Order: sequence, then C-alpha cells, then structure tokens
Amino acid sequence: MSKFKVLVVDDSPTMRQLIVFALKRLRDVSITEANDGVDGLKKISADKFDLVLTDINMPVMDGLKLVSLIRSDATHKDVPIVVITTEGGLEDKNRAIALGANSYITKPIQANHVLTVVKDLLAIT
Repeated sequence: MSKFKVLVVDDSPTMRQLIVFALKRLRDVSITEANDGVDGLKKISADKFDLVLTDINMPVMDGLKLVSLIRSDATHKDVPIVVITTEGGLEDKNRAIALGANSYITKPIQANHVLTVVKDLLAIT
C-alpha cells in the first residue's frame, strides 16, 4: 500500500502526465489526478491527501481559489501545497504563498526539481 497520496490538479492533460510521470519515480506514492479546481476540491473532500500540486490558470476554479479553500478547511489545512504554473511573476508567487502554498514552481517544469520539492515536503529520504 502507498505511504503517500498525492493529488495533481491541472487542466492540461499533457502537464498532468508530465507531473505524474515524474512522481512515479518515487516509491510509496499513489497519485490522483483532477482536471480543474472544482474536480480537485471534490477529490480532496472525498479523500485525504498528503500533498497537492496545482496549476493556477484553470477554467471553473483557479488554483489560488483551490489553495485558499483547502487552507480554510480544518481537515486539510495542513496539507502541503505546491503551485506549478506559467505565472513566473513575483506578485503571483507572493500571492500563492500568502494564500498558503508551501512551494511555487514555474513551468516549464524540470522533473528533478519537482521531485526535490515533493521529497522535501513529504520528508522522503
């Protein structure tokens, strides 16, 4: 059985595939995918996750709204959140961190960088 459950929220199937592909290198990690913030919120409401990776720019509900909703939910308020986005501006980064994101990665992603951040947040050696 997997030790860690990770939720990947991104409206781009290609981007989700890239992230999932990188995460599959880690043992003891099971991955759930969501295609937008609403889908992500549904999945986090139905299950417990150890880590959430989310995009910012998505239809229906963006990643920042998702971050703030996760942080305002007592059950999930301590779940580490990594924002992965094309928005490289300092203002966007500061806003994501202020809302409760633990880390911020700009696209194009480097699989090794994503793995380093995930390992740090999950304390995987």
